[in-house]
Amino acid sequence: MNRSGGLAEVRRIGRRVEWLGRRARRSHRLAFVALALTSVVFAVSGLVWQTLVPASLLIIPLVLGGLLLRFRELVALTGITVTFGAYIVLSRGLTLPRIGFVLVLAVIGWIMLTNAKVRSRLGVPGTRGESMLMELRDILTAQGELPSLPAGWLAEVEIRSAGGSTFSGDFVVSTTRGDVLEVALVDVSGKGIDAGTRALLLSGAFGGLLGVVPEEEFLPSANRYIRRQDWDDDFATVVHVAVDLKTGDFDVRTAGHPPAIQFDAWSGRWQTRDADGPLLGLMEAPEFAVNHGQLKPGDALFLYSDGMVETPRRDIGRGTDRLAGHAERLVAQGFQGGAKELVDEAGGPGDDSAIVIIHRSALG
Repeated sequence: MNRSGGLAEVRRIGRRVEWLGRRARRSHRLAFVALALTSVVFAVSGLVWQTLVPASLLIIPLVLGGLLLRFRELVALTGITVTFGAYIVLSRGLTLPRIGFVLVLAVIGWIMLTNAKVRSRLGVPGTRGESMLMELRDILTAQGELPSLPAGWLAEVEIRSAGGSTFSGDFVVSTTRGDVLEVALVDVSGKGIDAGTRALLLSGAFGGLLGVVPEEEFLPSANRYIRRQDWDDDFATVVHVAVDLKTGDFDVRTAGHPPAIQFDAWSGRWQTRDADGPLLGLMEAPEFAVNHGQLKPGDALFLYSDGMVETPRRDIGRGTDRLAGHAERLVAQGFQGGAKELVDEAGGPGDDSAIVIIHRSALG
């Protein structure tokens, strides 16, 4: 990805969000009118055909309004609905069940308003907010799809969030620049939904940086970006690798992240690729060491998050050995499908888990 390509992607995402916002504004006005008229129709029908049209029908537009409307429109709809409901029920005489129904209707309205007030922080009504957030997440997550590689190379990625949530604090961004493949695996502090919003923000920013700035400037630039966010006690760890797809030479840099591990096909041994670097977001101008290596035909390089190797009962060192043991069984199949298999076998159930495998075929 070059600079113009990264800027074009950011502009495309911005236009998409703007279009979704305009569509949401138009649709929620129509929804308010339709639901208000529905409440009036139900109310009038309840007065005319008391035995055929129950007053409880007024709950329907109230619940739908909680899903579709903005906070202000929902306040108006709740007032209309509760007023009509109280008039219909109390006009038939005061009894405890009828008074109770009015109270239930008011409580339902209060619940809908409370939920709508929380969702109003997104600036769009009801499920539109969730839809926009999910679509934006899908657009940004697409940046983590590994690019097509030339013959003789295999790259796979697998990410699983804690508790099966659709949001993960782990994400991957990647790109190719000429004959160089760049991949960054990022682990945001927290897990699951708690880290999901920060991961969404960082995936777009880091995806724009990758392949645009020189590889040695990626981690310093990412650190400066996080520092500008002014997050309290929040940070990210990163492992970043740049692989020359012609020679197999690679550079690994880490920021508070578990080291990459390399499989040497000639010796059959596993080697950690340590590269010291502090957590992103904690220091003003940190320095990041580089570890140089080479992927020869048959070799493989593994990037992984701490959820793959660390548990309350197991430290990272033992976890890395365990991960290498699982990966050893994939050598015969050329690591095909290995990313998913390793996450299933080695991933911790209580933490986000992610792994990237870069393999150079023995015939490459």
